Amino acid sequence: MEQDEKYLAAKRQVAKMKDFYVHLTVYALVITLLFVINWSSGGPWWFIWPLFGWGIGIVAHAIGTFGFGGKLGSEWEQRKIDEIMHRK
Repeated sequence: MEQDEKYLAAKRQVAKMKDFYVHLTVYALVITLLFVINWSSGGPWWFIWPLFGWGIGIVAHAIGTFGFGGKLGSEWEQRKIDEIMHRK
């Protein structure tokens, strides 16, 4: 039973990682396209605004996926679940 739970948890984590890498790839492609459009049209460098704005979203997604020094990752979640379950 415990092995099944570990397998399902690992499968969920891999799905979250895959989603993050897809998000990161789309970000890189779109930002590159925006850079090329901005560069070819001249004028002020406006592409930096979506670069930074969307970049904040990428960082938040990375923290949600991989954790932040173990504080917000899946291990932390599991420790908290175990802690709450054993309180009662």
